Amino acid sequence: MRIAVSGSIATDHLMVFPGSFTDQLIQDRLDKISLSFLVDDLEIRHGGVAANISYGLGGLGQDPVLVGAAGSDFAEYRTRLKEQGVDTDFVHISSERQTARFMCLTDREEHQIASFYSGAMAEAAGIDLQQVVERAGDVGAVVISPNDPAAMLRHTDQARSMGIAFAADPSQQLARLDRDEARHLVTGARWLFTNEYEASLLQERTGWRRADILSRAGVWLTTLGERGVRMEAAGEPVREVPAVPPAGIADPTGAGDAFRAGFMAAVSWGEGLEPAARVGCAVASFSLEALGAQGYALEPAALLQRLEDSYGVTSARAIAPHLQRGRR
Repeated sequence: MRIAVSGSIATDHLMVFPGSFTDQLIQDRLDKISLSFLVDDLEIRHGGVAANISYGLGGLGQDPVLVGAAGSDFAEYRTRLKEQGVDTDFVHISSERQTARFMCLTDREEHQIASFYSGAMAEAAGIDLQQVVERAGDVGAVVISPNDPAAMLRHTDQARSMGIAFAADPSQQLARLDRDEARHLVTGARWLFTNEYEASLLQERTGWRRADILSRAGVWLTTLGERGVRMEAAGEPVREVPAVPPAGIADPTGAGDAFRAGFMAAVSWGEGLEPAARVGCAVASFSLEALGAQGYALEPAALLQRLEDSYGVTSARAIAPHLQRGRR
């Protein structure tokens, strides 16, 4: 079973200023700010939620279908994703806009000044998910991740109309959604992904209690950081799977996307919720150890060892055949 991942594709430009922003501000001139910061470091990283999830799926031997919009500057990024096993043939290339870009300047006190250029992402609603599914073949699940809101709504509707199981992952876009939109994206989802803060924000946006949301979605997975993940379903006891401790934390960016990749890969293998959550936690631990959301590599032996160390030899043995079959 192939997984189609609809959502954002972006490039991150991350800069570091060795001083403090506040030292540059003059109290009685805040109405006429004009500042320029000389930075010591610039890192350009590949990102975007859909691309991050697809990267993780590709690393697990899957053949994910990336569904999103990018600009004419996407060529090098496309090549990198293809090398990871991601099908980028259905990415829409804008003739007018560049790939979405996140630009962030961080000072020595961890204050940040950031901007986000949506760019080609604004054209994602024009992508016909039904045509993608028909042409790609063997698509059994769709992940609807943060994107242009119109694209999220359209692709959710299309997944429903085609009868394809879908995961709702509104995360960063929850702040932009109104009540009806948030309700629409959640209703009928086989899997619903949030972190703890987003879980509360989702209830605020929808106006629904936790029980109301559970009555409309299959299983609600809430990532809990170093505490792992909580899984809830209507009429069932709450289940929690502990996190896999990383060797160290280099960068938390993209750990949630890595979890989703591991979980969805295991679901496509036919594994149950708890084994799938364990795989997700293991993949997330590798992401935490690397710089950038796509800075990690997944080697079967290392992944299996991490599963065994955290969850026991039985858990690792159950996953081993899937990894062996999935290697290209």
